[in-house]
Amino acid sequence: MSIKEKVEQTLNNIRPTLQADGGDIQLVDVVDGIVKVRLTGACSGCPMSQMTLSQGVEKALKKEIPEVKKVEAV
Repeated sequence: MSIKEKVEQTLNNIRPTLQADGGDIQLVDVVDGIVKVRLTGACSGCPMSQMTLSQGVEKALKKEIPEVKKVEAV
């Protein structure tokens, strides 16, 4: 399984939490351990989205996939 597939699988586990608040997340790309995502719905304009990315999404991805270095919103 590729890193991109692992990231997508982990995002699928996180997605219901974001959807419960009216948002969602899309995987854009994975380059050299940097995961690029797009926050959509309520997440795209939320002032807490940076915290969601760093404390929620990035933490979960790093725990499941050691190759992940960073998560960036694009």
